[in-house]
Amino acid sequence: MTLLRQAPSFAYLKAILVALGLGVSAACGGDGPVEPEPDPTPQPVQVPALAVFGKGTVSERYTAELWVHGNIAYTTTWGNRQAPGNAVKIWDVAGNTPVLRDSLIVVGASTLGDVQVSDDGKLLVVATEFAPGSIVIYDLADPLKPRQISRFSSENTQRGVHTAEVQRVNGKLYAFLSIDPNPARLTIVDLSDPASPREVYSEIMGSPFVHDVFVRNGILFAALWDGGVSISDIGGAGAGTPAAPIKLSTTATVGGNAHNIWWYRNASGAMRYAFVGEEIPGAIGSSSAGDIHVLDVSNLSSPREVAFFHVAGAGSHNFSVDEGRGILYAAFYNGGVRALDITGDLGSCTAAQKSADGRCDLALMGREKATGLLAERPVFVWGVQFVGGRVFASDMLNGLWKLGETPIN
Repeated sequence: MTLLRQAPSFAYLKAILVALGLGVSAACGGDGPVEPEPDPTPQPVQVPALAVFGKGTVSERYTAELWVHGNIAYTTTWGNRQAPGNAVKIWDVAGNTPVLRDSLIVVGASTLGDVQVSDDGKLLVVATEFAPGSIVIYDLADPLKPRQISRFSSENTQRGVHTAEVQRVNGKLYAFLSIDPNPARLTIVDLSDPASPREVYSEIMGSPFVHDVFVRNGILFAALWDGGVSISDIGGAGAGTPAAPIKLSTTATVGGNAHNIWWYRNASGAMRYAFVGEEIPGAIGSSSAGDIHVLDVSNLSSPREVAFFHVAGAGSHNFSVDEGRGILYAAFYNGGVRALDITGDLGSCTAAQKSADGRCDLALMGREKATGLLAERPVFVWGVQFVGGRVFASDMLNGLWKLGETPIN
């Protein structure tokens, strides 16, 4: 979620530096405002293109995060284009072309982070930046007209809430908030009473960011930028709880800049691999960089990186996975959408398919199965979500796209 070496990530660091009164170019990602050498045109690949059904246009703001629930989609906005990034766009996506039904303006926010609907479809949670950072909780009795229930902030969210993952742990709903530096921290909020959210945990972590988390089966993964990926028990592997996590491991990824995570559960229920996005400095609309890193987490106490995926001239951002078919969809900013086959053994490959450090190269293994939006330039795809046999993509420059799924058996 940012643009320096960090989160949206194109937007994230840039916004933080601006908020701190520091000068910065169009870069946004993590360590600083240095941009990579221009390489704006990712190399073409000989794989099928995802069908493009339609586009819902947003031109006055940069489009950021995305969440689709049923036939309704919500997209946040970021930074400042012709208007500030304080709007949640509400879309009807039942047809081929997303239709804008309303815009929800979040008062007191200069830019928005995550947007997510709770698993029961009752709540919408929106993260706000910068100071005073918060999460805003809405009732979705009418999905097209969210009604604010409450707004949570505390001393620990003051710097700004960059991402907010909403998940259940042992039946109770929580929000996991990644807080902007300095210092960065993870704050966990109990949402069991949405009218009265309650902070249960906060810890300084990340180097220099804690950018995103992934929660499943009582296990918490956190992307800590140059601090690697931490894995903690919060109720799934022992005595840990959301109020008292127990650290199981911390693993550095090659190149650092750990930005986002997806712990993959395959069709048979196995959860061997975690996919980690790397974000490197870039420029909105033209360049980005950063690989997808694959961790074998068969042993949560001792993960190891076994594979990677690289796109020349483009960088990864957020993921969504069709776990039934084993297809990972990744937003690659100016490189559009990339679809990877992640079934089977990803850490076993021929010598010709390995990098010099011994990791398997998913591109050389033929794991890329489709691309999206390469014919629609310029695009700058921030997020993707696979829902009901369709792929939705939030594009900073253009708005919301509706695409077909990967055309493979």
